[in-house]
This record gives sequence, structure tokens and C-alpha cells, in this order.
Amino acid sequence: QHPGVLTAAGVMCFLEFFADKIPYVDTLWDTVHTLIRIPAGAALAAAAFGADHESMAWIAAILGGGLAATSHVTKLTTRAAVNTSPEPFSNIAVSLAEDGFVVFMLWLAAAHPAIFAVVLVLAIAVSILLLVLFFKFLRIVVRRLSELFHGHVPKVSHVQENSHR
Repeated sequence: QHPGVLTAAGVMCFLEFFADKIPYVDTLWDTVHTLIRIPAGAALAAAAFGADHESMAWIAAILGGGLAATSHVTKLTTRAAVNTSPEPFSNIAVSLAEDGFVVFMLWLAAAHPAIFAVVLVLAIAVSILLLVLFFKFLRIVVRRLSELFHGHVPKVSHVQENSHR
């Protein structure tokens, strides 16, 4: 309720909204915030659920930090993959979809907690699947860029050869 806290939160939300729409700035922003939000998620969960028992605080911290890590690393890898697209509109579309999903999940948590729990479990499963897919994709991109910078000509696949004829 303190005006200073509300002002700082408002300024950060404003900056986050626009930084998230600019390719490569969003990846840097997400990297920094992943490092900040994982311990913050752990601390927030521990404070919310650990008032009665110290062991509950530790369990909540592990779960809260794990959830924060999963969501932010998924966001980081997804945005890095989207940044490989040469046009800026996909980056803006993904960012707006993320913003909408956050608002939807906050509403769902407040209005329908049981449904929220189911959707959260599904979102975690999708996040893990995306992490696996995008790590593979980004590994290929990094390898090809490394080969290009070291003077190796990328191999043209049989499908690409046939499409040029």
C-alpha cells in the first residue's frame, strides 16, 4: 500500500511491457529477470505457506522456486527461438499472448482455484515439452552459427537441393 512500492511496481511493469516487445532486448531482460525471479518465487512461496512450520517453508520455497524456474527458463528459451525469426511481429505476438495468459491465470486462480490447479499442471507439462524442443532447436542454431563463423559452409540437405531445381 506504500506509494513508493506502488510507484516502483508500476514503473517496472511499464518497462517490462515494452522491453518484452523488442527482439533481443527481451532475451536480455528475461535472462536478468530469470535470475531475480527464481529466488523471489522461492521466498514468496516460503513466506506465504511457511508461517506454521519451518519444514513447510522449505517445501514451499522449493516448489515456488521450481515453478518460477520452469516458467522463466521456458519463456527465455521460447523468446530466444522466436528471435531467430527475421521479422519483429512474431516477437510482439508472443509477448502479447504471454501477457494475456498471465491475466487469464490470475483471474482463474482467484475465481476458480480448482480449475486453475489443473490448468497450472497442464501449463507445467507444456513448459517442460517446450524446454526440450527449444533447447534442441537452439543447440542447432548455435552449432550452425559457430560453423559459419569458423568458415565452414553449411551443408545443403537433399530436400533443399531438390527445392532449388
